[in-house]
Amino acid sequence: MEGRILVVNTGSTSTKIGFYDAGEMLFEKNLTHSAEEVAQYKSVMDQGGMRRDTITDFLAEKGIALETIDVAMARGGLITPIRTGVYEVNQEMRDALMAAKEGAHACNLSALIADDIAVMVNETRAAKGIEGKCRAFIADPPMADEMLPEVKVGGLPEFPRRTLFHALNSRAMVRRYARSVGKTNKEVTVIVAHMGGGSSVSLHRNGLVIDTNDALGGDGPISPERAGSVPGFPLVEMCFSGQYTKDEIKKKLVGKGGAVAYFGTNDMREIAARAEAGEEACATFLKGFAVSVAKYVGALATVVGGKVDAIVLTGGIAHNKAMVEDIKARVGFIAPVEVYAGENELESLAENGYGILAGEFDIKYYHPDHF
Repeated sequence: MEGRILVVNTGSTSTKIGFYDAGEMLFEKNLTHSAEEVAQYKSVMDQGGMRRDTITDFLAEKGIALETIDVAMARGGLITPIRTGVYEVNQEMRDALMAAKEGAHACNLSALIADDIAVMVNETRAAKGIEGKCRAFIADPPMADEMLPEVKVGGLPEFPRRTLFHALNSRAMVRRYARSVGKTNKEVTVIVAHMGGGSSVSLHRNGLVIDTNDALGGDGPISPERAGSVPGFPLVEMCFSGQYTKDEIKKKLVGKGGAVAYFGTNDMREIAARAEAGEEACATFLKGFAVSVAKYVGALATVVGGKVDAIVLTGGIAHNKAMVEDIKARVGFIAPVEVYAGENELESLAENGYGILAGEFDIKYYHPDHF
C-alpha cells in the first residue's frame, strides 16, 4: 500500500491522531486539551482552530512535512442520516457539521479539521511545485442509515426508530470477519455488538446495516455510561416529578446512566475487580450487562429469520474475557461468535484511506437532501 495518511478523531477533551506510511502506523497520539484550554470557547464547535493547530504543531515536532500527506481521514460527525461508505468533505458537509442540528458533539470537528489540514497541504504543495492533491474524507459516520422500513416503525408515529451507532468500527469488523472466511462484506450476514462507553448492536447483510439502535438517544443495551432502553411510565414520572430539568433527565439517560448510576464509575474493569472481591451488586450488574447485550443480539437475529453467519463482539469491553464468555454462552446457539476487542477507530479510518488511494471505493458526496 502506497501513500501517507493522517487520521483525525476528536473527542470531548482530546484529539486522537494516527499517521500511516505505506500501510504501517508510524505513530498515534492522544492530544489532550486541558479544562482551562477548553473553557476559553463558548461551544465545542469553536475549538476547531485550536485543535487543528495542536495537530500541526505536533506533526512538526515529529518531523512530518505537511506536503507529504496524501489523505486526511476523519471520524464522521452528527449530520443528516446518510448511507454508509466513504464521503469526501465538501462545503455542504462543513455547513451541516457547523450548524450542529443533530447535536454539537466534538466528533463534528474531525472532518472540519481534516479538511482544513488538506487545504494547508495543498497550499504548501502548490508553493513548492509539488504535484498531486491531498483530500479529506469521512467513512461510515455514526448516523449512517440503511435500516429496513419495517424496523423503523416505533410504537408511536411520533417516535420512529432511528440509527446512531458505532458504524465505523462495526463495518470494519464485518470486513475483517469476511476476509477471514474468504468473502467480502457483501456476502455475509453478521451481528456486531460494540461494547464501550456506549453500546450498539447492528445487523449487517449484503454490505448494508439493516437494523441497529440509537446508542445516543436512549435506545439499546445498558452500557457503562448509558441507561439504554428504559420503561416509559417510570421515565414519564421522573420527567414530571419537578426534581430534574430536561438536561438533567437526558444526562441520566446518556452520560450518567448505566454503571455510572449504579457505582459512580464508567470503568468496567473496576466493577469486575469489585465483583471478584465479593461485591454481589457488581457481579449482578455484570451479568445484567451481558444479558442486555445478548437480548439485542437475539432480537436482531429474528429480523433475518436466524440466518446469521457470525456474531462479532468488539469495543473495549470485549477485552474482558469473562464478559465475552458470558455473552457467548447466551448467543452462541444463533451463530459462531468472533471476538475483535478494542475500539479500532484509527485503524478503521486508515483502512478506508488506503482503500480510497487504491480506488476500491466509490466516493460519495454529502448533500442534506440526497438521502
